[in-house]
Amino acid sequence: MTPESIELGQGTGPLRGIKVVEIAGIGPGPHACTILADLGADVIRVERPGGQMFSGGSHDVLTRGRPSVALNLKDPAAAEVVLDLVADADVLVEGMRPGVAERLGIGPEECRARNPRLVYGRMTGWGQDGPWSQAAGHDMNYIAITGTLHGLGQVKDKPQFPANLVGDFGGGSTYLVIGILAALLEAKVSGEGQVVDAAIVDGTAHLNAMLAGFLGGGTFKEERVSNLLDGGAPFYDIYETADGEHMSVGALEPQFFATFVELLGVKDEVPGQFELDRYDEMRALFAARFKERTRDEWSAVFDGTDACVAPILRFSEAVDHPHMKARQILVEKEGIVQPQPAPRFSRTPAELGLPPAPKAGAHTRAALTAWGVENVEDLLLRGVAVQVDEG
Repeated sequence: MTPESIELGQGTGPLRGIKVVEIAGIGPGPHACTILADLGADVIRVERPGGQMFSGGSHDVLTRGRPSVALNLKDPAAAEVVLDLVADADVLVEGMRPGVAERLGIGPEECRARNPRLVYGRMTGWGQDGPWSQAAGHDMNYIAITGTLHGLGQVKDKPQFPANLVGDFGGGSTYLVIGILAALLEAKVSGEGQVVDAAIVDGTAHLNAMLAGFLGGGTFKEERVSNLLDGGAPFYDIYETADGEHMSVGALEPQFFATFVELLGVKDEVPGQFELDRYDEMRALFAARFKERTRDEWSAVFDGTDACVAPILRFSEAVDHPHMKARQILVEKEGIVQPQPAPRFSRTPAELGLPPAPKAGAHTRAALTAWGVENVEDLLLRGVAVQVDEG
């Protein structure tokens, strides 16, 4: 598909035929729209001329699968274009601070007046209300106040944050997509759309449901490296190998622990799995043994077994792991190694679609035309819309 030729309904996944208007942002909003596009929806990405900070370009996998349209949203005529797009859409996604979309004339009231069945997805960190709703923030701030960040990492003195995976994408975009899909299903019955208020603080707190249960049951210590799944148990931890690489060990169940210690070669020396007072001894035994071989050597020992041990790979290495390769979880397309759509479907398999636009507005003319917007050339002449060269 080229900038001169945009066609709707080309997706192969289960969302084929669903139309989504994306008001471009960064982080979780684009990731949510990538999921929707991967699953077959027709997504049109509306960007400011010049694009977004931290996004854009042919390498930006978070903008794959949909055309890029540049509109000057500060011009009321651009808001009218968005409302024209919304009139025949199923979903709109925006990730601005609360109130900004309303000031631009593309808030829920305006959009749903044009299309009552529209699902209006809002992606924020703090949510649409609350004392911090208008404050700036980023992933680690959001997960900090939910009680999640405190317990992350295997360092007692300081929490460790896992880039922006837990907040932006775990508690953010994933829950936005869940909300959108649920609202779409309900709209099929009621004929009415609704607003989905997806906040990273909400989703991240929900991710922590199991911990809440442990804490409520008195089986959890709010101290890092003190619990079963945070490195407190030596059989659920990370160990360095002879070459400075690492192996992950998750031998929780007794039968898996038995397989693990046998393959590690410490079956006759290891303390009992649940002898808590000997955990330091057990950890030292495991650490010393892992240091005797390289990561690849240990990988060969544990390959395909029930020991629950796996090598820790870099992203650039993961593409060549036999299991990753067999399922083609990571593939190279347009010169970029990237994940395939997930999950998988037996009857309507999803496929990778349009590659990321090299520049914001690379598909403006063709995409607006394909979506039925009138007077596209006039919009371009007036600067309401901007078409840029693909190269």
